[in-house]
Parts: sequence; structure tokens; C-alpha cells
Amino acid sequence: MYSSLGYQPPEGEHDAQVPFTRGLHLLQSGAVDRVLQVGFHLSGNIREPGGPGEPERLYHVSISFDRCKITSVSCGCDNRDLFYCAHVVALSLYRIRHARQVELRLPISETLSQMNRDQLQKFVQYLISAHHTEVLPTAQRLADEILLLGSEINLVHGAPDPTAGAGIEDANCWHLDEDQIQEQVKQLLSNGGYYGASQQLRSMFCKVREMLRMRDSNGARMLILMTEQFLQDPRLALWRQQGAGMTDKCRQLWDELGALWVCVVLSPHCKPEERGSWLQLLAKWDKLDVCPLEEGNYSFDEPSLQATVTLSRGREEEEEEEEVVAPGSRHTVFSRALQAGSLHWSDTHLQRILASDSYGPSLTGTLGSEKPTFDPQGRPLWLGEPFPTACARVDTLRAHGYPRQALRLAGAIVNTLRLQRRHQLESYKQQKKELLQKGNTCITNTEGWVGHPLDPIGCLCRALLEACRLEEETLALYPDSGPEKRKVAYQHVPVPGSPGESYLALALEVALLGLGQQRALPEGLYAQDKVVRSEEQLLALLEEMELDERLVQVLRRQAGLLLEAGPFSGFGEVLFRESVPMHTCARYLFTALLPHDPDLAYRLALRAMRLPVLETAAFPAGEPHPSPLDSIVSNHFPRWFILGHLETRQCELASAMLTAAKGDPKWLHAVLGSIQQNIHSPALLFKLAQDACKTATPASAPPDTTLLGIALELGLQVMRMTLNTMTWRRREMVRWLVSCATEIGPQALMNIMQNWYSLFTPVEAATIVAVTGTTHATLSRLQLDAPRREELWACARTLALQCAMKDPQNCSLPALTLCEKNHAAFEAAYQIVLDAAAGGLGHAHLFTVARYMEHRGLPLRAYKLATLALAQLSIAFNQDSHPAVNDVLWACSLSHSLGRHELSAIVPLIIRSIHCAPMLSDILRRWTLSAPGLGPLGARRAAKPLGADRAPLCQLLDAAVAAYIATSHSRLTHISPRHYGDFIEFLGQARETFLLAPDGHLQFAQFLENLKQTYKGKKKLMLLVRERFG
Repeated sequence: MYSSLGYQPPEGEHDAQVPFTRGLHLLQSGAVDRVLQVGFHLSGNIREPGGPGEPERLYHVSISFDRCKITSVSCGCDNRDLFYCAHVVALSLYRIRHARQVELRLPISETLSQMNRDQLQKFVQYLISAHHTEVLPTAQRLADEILLLGSEINLVHGAPDPTAGAGIEDANCWHLDEDQIQEQVKQLLSNGGYYGASQQLRSMFCKVREMLRMRDSNGARMLILMTEQFLQDPRLALWRQQGAGMTDKCRQLWDELGALWVCVVLSPHCKPEERGSWLQLLAKWDKLDVCPLEEGNYSFDEPSLQATVTLSRGREEEEEEEEVVAPGSRHTVFSRALQAGSLHWSDTHLQRILASDSYGPSLTGTLGSEKPTFDPQGRPLWLGEPFPTACARVDTLRAHGYPRQALRLAGAIVNTLRLQRRHQLESYKQQKKELLQKGNTCITNTEGWVGHPLDPIGCLCRALLEACRLEEETLALYPDSGPEKRKVAYQHVPVPGSPGESYLALALEVALLGLGQQRALPEGLYAQDKVVRSEEQLLALLEEMELDERLVQVLRRQAGLLLEAGPFSGFGEVLFRESVPMHTCARYLFTALLPHDPDLAYRLALRAMRLPVLETAAFPAGEPHPSPLDSIVSNHFPRWFILGHLETRQCELASAMLTAAKGDPKWLHAVLGSIQQNIHSPALLFKLAQDACKTATPASAPPDTTLLGIALELGLQVMRMTLNTMTWRRREMVRWLVSCATEIGPQALMNIMQNWYSLFTPVEAATIVAVTGTTHATLSRLQLDAPRREELWACARTLALQCAMKDPQNCSLPALTLCEKNHAAFEAAYQIVLDAAAGGLGHAHLFTVARYMEHRGLPLRAYKLATLALAQLSIAFNQDSHPAVNDVLWACSLSHSLGRHELSAIVPLIIRSIHCAPMLSDILRRWTLSAPGLGPLGARRAAKPLGADRAPLCQLLDAAVAAYIATSHSRLTHISPRHYGDFIEFLGQARETFLLAPDGHLQFAQFLENLKQTYKGKKKLMLLVRERFG
């Protein structure tokens, strides 16, 4: 035990590296020699082979022992580890296996008593001579003290003998290196962020449990040392100072520490003074500021197990009472252990339960107690104590090496739970009508047993399963340390005094009772995470069981009881709003029951789909409903930290039912109804829809049309839910919906096109639905004949036109594109654009459509739209980098190419819309470079380019000159010297434009003279103007 980790080695460490295994290998290889036992002291040499190219190493080992326990060890390897080194193991095993080959001697004091004075003197001198460098100072000090008559050494009778062993009254315990334990725990805590550190600390907790099971007093000693190091962890003070919670890994370790202390304090065989000393330590630790508090607001005065049960009071009354008690109460992780200090094992009824498998009612009846002690079948009950406390007794008995007694008490607790459940069902039947009319219920268990700090259901299940575990044929030192963890095998073990019962069936019943209990979700993120983690751990235990016919019967019976138990069950007809959902448990039950009783499996799973905290949410008057995409709804349910996780589990349950119900329309529609009623997250509904579609369309079989229809219905629901709350996933959702409708057939596709208004935005409908629904790939997939294909096209065109009317800014161009091949539809789309232009359609969109028209070979329509765009445009004198510059230049080029008539018509629009001088002069130059194109009447092309001094360009020239003059004055008003150079360049551009007029030279000279007179105060600038322009 002291040379192995007992349960699980640290990560990456296998049997070969464990000290016990290495020591055994050294013994078998003949590495042990010169073994000598003097009294109770054993010594020897261990020769260990070196590595490649290294010499052999020799270690001197000495061991002291007393009453079959190693009390001290010493080895030349200077091992600093929690456990004995391989060399100590090798020497100890040599003494056990080769006892006759060990040279035995009496204790050294007996040998010395047989020597005379000369022999003693010779012995001492030889000893000093052999080890003079080590012992000479000590020998001289002792000689001086002996020669001093009044010295302390002369007042003591006799002398110590390390080989003689301890006295019978002296305490004896295994050697434990306390300093090393503290150092190792400290180091592991400092590496707390690493997975391996947590695993090794858990291994140390397992070692404590192993010591307790062997009734080794070092178990409590080791736990004290570990606790002290845990409390000295510097992170505790830091977390407290910052007001931050500790990490999950650290919190779990503290939970295990607290549970271990409950086992230690509740020990059935410890002495009262031992328990008193432990409680003193716990009370001291409990008062420390850094001592972590217990999470979850679990009560410390829970109701005791009773033979009769009635429905509890309203939740409101309970909360009021709790509010009076709660303030001022401070419960740390050690409070449960301190509370356990008041428990005892002296109850006569309890002792008789533990003592015999056949304990039953006798003539004495209830042993003088008012509470019943046996159920109607004569099986013992354990009442008057809270269920978690009773289960802590079971865990304590197991931990301290009393497995049979633990089983007997577990059986009595199960008997009590069954009797209690029977009364619960009777109580509910009496009030069923009233509760169902009310529609909801007060919570019958404010505190759940799954996730509780004492883990009562887990303790009870493990105790029952331990009795059923099959022994493996070949036992490794660590069964779980291999590359693949062996599957645990269980067998039915009969329960004494209960014909037909087995401990395996009891374990299944207890687990389902705890998992199916209707209970409130505890306070705090960690406590809620712990509920989820505990559920998963219990279900992992259940999944290890191979369900035979007996277990299936238990499963069916318990599932039926869960459905009928009303407010006592999470599967009952009436549910408290903040009850823990049953999705994870229901998924296990559904999978397990489906092959044996499909009807029961579906009824149970459908009942478990509820998530009442979202269903019955009441929002304040006038407040908008929260976004359906916000699955956590954190503003309204701040307590439900794990709501997102619970919704995911709900989705997984629904997915399992959909997959299983494939090919069964009755259950498929029942599941669909439940999904639509209970799942409120669009993201999860979309995932369900995708999963259903994938399941419905296997690659090697025809599709399941019912399941496909359900996938489409779920997709449509997602579209409706998210229509007004845009998300980056909408495009993906819309595309998927079109592909799903395509799998079903053309009618489904046309239906979503015809009902697009409630499903899609105009942009989605026009750019994704209509386009994707008419692609070549879609049409090929549908395999339509010509009339049906034209019908689909007509539906898509109608959709596009409706979208264009609804949102012409974003949908007019897609509508035109889609309607290209149908003249009437195309004309209708074009008219929508014209109507929208009158209604304020922006110039940018009009220019875009105009360019499209030109690209399609409709220049006159392009020109029409360009003029409408120009009418809405306004470019100021200083906006020469306006976004519409390129569009304006394109429109001018288009009008020039059409002919003089169109050019003349657009000039007034240009003059009215554009006040930027460089732009106007640029347009003017472009128009004067070449002759205009063909006019609308098809006249011949003009022979020569238009002149800037003649109509229609003379108006544009005048506008450009006026713009340069206005811009110059505007710039000079606030010009700074660093911009003088830019202004001179600007004047140079202006001169080029002025010179296009016949009298441009004179106009420009007059303009400059005007500037010089007006701005003569800007001498430097005017000097630059004269230098450049004269």
C-alpha cells in the first residue's frame, strides 16, 4: 500500500514505473544481498543496473518494523517521494519471501549483555575505528557525559536500543514522510492549472481512502497534512481579494476534501479523543477567512426520511422562511464534517441493521421508539435522518472497510425510499385533480440529491454495485492504467431476506429515483455545473450495466412510476417552473427502453422535453420579448447559468427521437409537435432540421418523405422566428431550406416562394430563394417536364417582382436579371424601377440598374435611368472625389454616344447637379474630343466634334467658368500658406477651361485682376500669381 498509488497512477505512468513493481523486478533479478536482521531492524544491499554506458549502482537500505508495520526506512538513493522507494520494497519482499535465507540476530542490547568489560571495550573501539569519521564526535560527547557523575545520561536506567522494538503500550503506525507529503501537495497545488496535477491530487485522496479501508491511522494524518497545504494555497487569498470564484478543478478538489473529512469524522471505530482532536482542527479551519464556502445554498437541516409524505407548502412560503434563516449563516466545505461530529453509531436499531442480513420484526415491535422500524414486508427501515446523511453513513462504512455493513444499511435506506415513494403516490392521487387544474406545482424537493455536496445517490449506487462487480480473471496492479479501460462486468447478487431482489436491480432503481427526482436548480454556476456533472457520472455507471430481462423489468417499472409520480417526479404531469430538466436522464431511458417498450420510451421522452423556465416566462408589461436567438436570455434568468447547456441536451433528446422514429409517421408527428412547443432556440431548431434532413435522405435508400417534411417544417419555423432578428447564419439557413424543399419536390419549393413574405426578407427571397430555386442544378434535381419547369420559373419571377416592389433599392436589379427571358415580366420590373425613382430610389441604385441596362443592350433605357439618377444627385464645389464621379462620367459618355439630342437634354441636368469645376471641365473636354453618335431617329453621325463655344456645350462652358470663379473665392477665404502651391495649380486648370471660350484670354485676365484687387493683402500669394500668370 505504501509503495503504490492504489487506484490510478499519475498521467502517463504505468505499472512498470510504480515503486512496488520496480521493487518486485529487482527482487526477481537477484539484486538483493547481504540481508541481516538484528532484532526489529532489517538491512541489506540492493544492486541496481545502470543505464546504457553507466556503472551498476549499490544502495544500502535499512528498515525498522514493529508488530507487522514498517515504522521507519532509510535508503542510499535519497528518494524524496510520497511512497517507499523500489529498494525498500525489494528488501521487504526478500524478508517476506525468503525468510529462511535471512541471517537473524538478537537485538543489539542482548548481544552486548553477553560481553565482559574487555570485549565491550574492544567492540566499541573497533566500531569507532571502522566509522571514525562519522561517529567519533558523537562517541566523545557520550564518553564525556558518562564520565560526569551527575549527568542526565547516568540518571537514566539502561540505554536505548533501536533494534529492540517498541513497548506494548506504545503506539505503532506505518512510516509516513510528513514533510514530503506537504511538499508534494504544495507543488501540485502550485501547478493547479495542469490536468496531471489534479489527477495526482485525486490519487492522493484515493490513497487516504485506501488507508482508511485498511484501518491505518495514517489515513487521517495524511488528510490533515493535505488539508493544511490546501488552506495555505496562496490563490485562496487572491480569489477572495478579487471576489472571483476558484477554478472548477480546484473547486472539485475541495469538494472531495470535504467529503473525505465527513468519512473520517463519522468513523465507526475511532476513539472519542481522536474524533475530538479532528473536530478541533476542523473548527479552527472553518473559521479561517480563506476557507472556501460550500456552493449551492444546500440546507444543513434537511427533513428526515419519513414513512409518510404529504405535498409540501407553497414555494413562496418556503422562500420567506428561508430568508429569515439564511442571513448570518456561513457554511464552509468543512461544515458537513463538523455536523457529522454529532452523529453516532450507538442506536440499537442501527446496530442490528448492520449486524445481520436476517434482521426482522420481533415481539418487541418498534424497540420502544415511536417511529416504525420495518416496512409492511418486514424489511428494516432507517428513518429519522436526512437521506444525504444516511447515505454518508453508507459511504463511511465502505471507506472504513465494512462492505457488508454498508450493504445492509444501503438496503434499509432503499426500503425506506420505496415506502416513502408509495406514500408519495398515494398523496398525489388524492390531490391529482386539484393540481392538474392549477397547471403548475410547488416544488416538493427544494434540494436535489443529484449534485448534493454529499452525493447521496452516487454513494448508494456505488455501494450496491460494488457487491455485484465480477472479479477479473487476471488482475493487473492498476486495472484502469492500460491503454484501454476494461469494461466493468456486473452480476446479479441476491438481497438476503428479499426473494427475487438483487443488488444490481436496486442500484438501477436508486439511480433512476435520484435522476428522476423533481428538484429546484441550485444557486451558483459551480453548483449547477455539478448537477450536470453528477448526472453524467450516474448515467455512466448505468451504461456500464448490460440490461438483461430482470433489469429491463426494473427499468419499465421505474419509468412508469416516474410518469405517475406527479410533483415528486421530474417526469410528472405537473412541473415547478424552475425544476431541473430531465433531458439527459430521458435520453438514457429512451435509448434503453426503445427495443423493449417503444410506446413507454416515447411517452417518457416526450414528457421530458419540457423546459418550463422558458415556457412560463412572464415579461414585464411593455417590455419587448427577448431575441429568440438569445438562448440564454440572461437578462431574465440570471440564475440559470447553464441554460445554454440544458437547451443543447434538450436538442440531443429531440434528435434521438427523430432518428429513432424514422419510418413511423405517428411518432414523427408527435415528436415534431413537442419540438415546436418546447424548443425555443432557433440555432438548435435549425440543427434539428439539418439532422432530420440528413437522416431522411440516406445515400443508398429512398428518402423518408415524412421525416423530410418535418425537417422542412422545422426550417420554416426557424425562418419565421428569426425573420426580424438578422443573424450571420440566415443566408446559410435560407440556402438549406431551398435545398430541403428541392428534396421534397417542386410543390414544396413553389410553396415557400408563394409564402415568402412570412419567411424571408425581400433581399433573401430575391437573391437566394428565387435564384437558387431556378438554377440548372435545382432544375436537374427536380427532373421537371417543360410545363412544370415554366410554372416554377413563373413562380420565381412573380416572387422577384413582389420583392422589387417591396424593396426596390435592393431587389430591383435581381428582379430584372431573373425576368430577362420573359418580356412581360421584364417590362414590369423596369416599370417598378421607374416608379421607385419617382418615390426616392437613390442615385447609386439607379446608376447600377442603368449600367445593367446598357450591358443588356438597352442604351435608351440606360439613358433614361441615368437622367433620373442625375436629377437626384448633387456634387458640391469641393467634392471632386465624390463616390458618384465615375457614374456621372459614364452617363455623360452614354449620352454622347447616343447623339446630339440626348447630349443637349442632359446638359441642363449636369449643370444643375454638379458644382465641382474640375468635373465640369473634364466632362466638357470629353465631349469636345469626338463627334456625337447616332441620334434617336437614326440620322448620320455628325461630321465633326462639337465646339465648346456653341450650343449645347456653351452652357456647360459657362457653368464651368462660373464654378472655377466661385471655387477660387471660396478657397481664398480660408487659405493658408502651405496650400498656395495647390491653389496656383488650380488656377492653371481654370485657365485651360477659360481658354476654350473665344474671349477666354480676356475673361481670365479680368478674373486675375479681380483676385489681385480683392486679395491684395495676401502679398506672397499674389506674388506667386504674377510670377505664374503675369
